[in-house]
Amino acid sequence: MHVVVIGKGHCVVYSADGRHFEVPLAFLGTALFGELLRMSQEEFGFTSDDGRITLPWDAAVIEYVMCLLRKDASKEVVRALLSSMVRACCNVSGVQPCSQQLAVCA
Repeated sequence: MHVVVIGKGHCVVYSADGRHFEVPLAFLGTALFGELLRMSQEEFGFTSDDGRITLPWDAAVIEYVMCLLRKDASKEVVRALLSSMVRACCNVSGVQPCSQQLAVCA
């Protein structure tokens, strides 16, 4: 098992394609991240079989979400992102990374 060391004030989540992300604890209280965790719980339960919190999207989607959180995106942008996330592209029996076309977060 691969051990990930993270910085103080962060937690680790994984994308469906196995990449890990250090998430500042402050992001956990946001509406956007809370909704992603809720979707993850629906897909995998609280944690996956190996104890990891895995979000049902590929790394590109998680990177985009992290960018929006860092930029403190407007409620309208967050609402649009959440409405575009399709849960059907994820397969519970064998996680299939969900890739979507995303706008540039600059």
